[in-house]
Amino acid sequence: MTNEDFYRQLFDKHDKTEAVASNREIAAWALQVIRLLFPEQSKQEFHTIAELKDEFKKLRNELCLVMSATKACENCDSDQLSKSVFEQLPEVYRLLNTDIQEIFEGDPAARTEFEVIRTYPGFFAISFYRLAHVLYQHDVPLLPRILTEYAHSKTGIDIHPAAQIDEYFHIDHGTGIVIGESCVIGKHVKLYQGVTLGALSVSKNMAFTKRHPTVEDYVVIYSGATILGGETTIGHHSTIGGNVWLTKSVEPNSTVYHKPALVVLNKNKD
Repeated sequence: MTNEDFYRQLFDKHDKTEAVASNREIAAWALQVIRLLFPEQSKQEFHTIAELKDEFKKLRNELCLVMSATKACENCDSDQLSKSVFEQLPEVYRLLNTDIQEIFEGDPAARTEFEVIRTYPGFFAISFYRLAHVLYQHDVPLLPRILTEYAHSKTGIDIHPAAQIDEYFHIDHGTGIVIGESCVIGKHVKLYQGVTLGALSVSKNMAFTKRHPTVEDYVVIYSGATILGGETTIGHHSTIGGNVWLTKSVEPNSTVYHKPALVVLNKNKD
């Protein structure tokens, strides 16, 4: 390939690349929405309810503009979609408050709910997921994945926007958690760092099948556990121990763990 061919190839690629707002711009919009829902993350002040409503209207218009500027949304009714998304915000707010309560009550290190909202990476990732999931439910292209990948880059917590996660969700520490696209997670579920809820096998022809596990209500999964497969279900009120590898379903009220063979040598003794 000559230099001229190289530049021609790049130019053609630039010319054909679909328009989309920058990841930073999309993430900034989401941060503003979350900060309106939770003023613990913001210094912004409002003197009347009308001022607060105006700010939400401004952000709804911004979403409409972002979608209108995104080529993948060119056949979308951006105005109606943005209205529908913002109509879901009361439910997003309700769900996030259940998550805050679950994190606060389930973590002895949490001193206040303010601390959970302001500092916990688990709540940061969940809040972006909840907002992205609404966009995903309305078939908004690209934006949901951009939002959850932004949270992933900040927290190390990877939640696909299509995953179905019920209320009172608790991520403790969180780094290294992976929640796949077709995961279904029930109420009052707690995940520790390094948990993977993934696919047993990866093939493009499985794109529209359930590839990831179902986790029922009141399940605790400890650090490093790997649970794989779309037919794998963790029954309610079960506990999955650290570093467990599961590809089969577990009955409700189960405790799953393995017994490692550890040898401790004292170098000061013969």
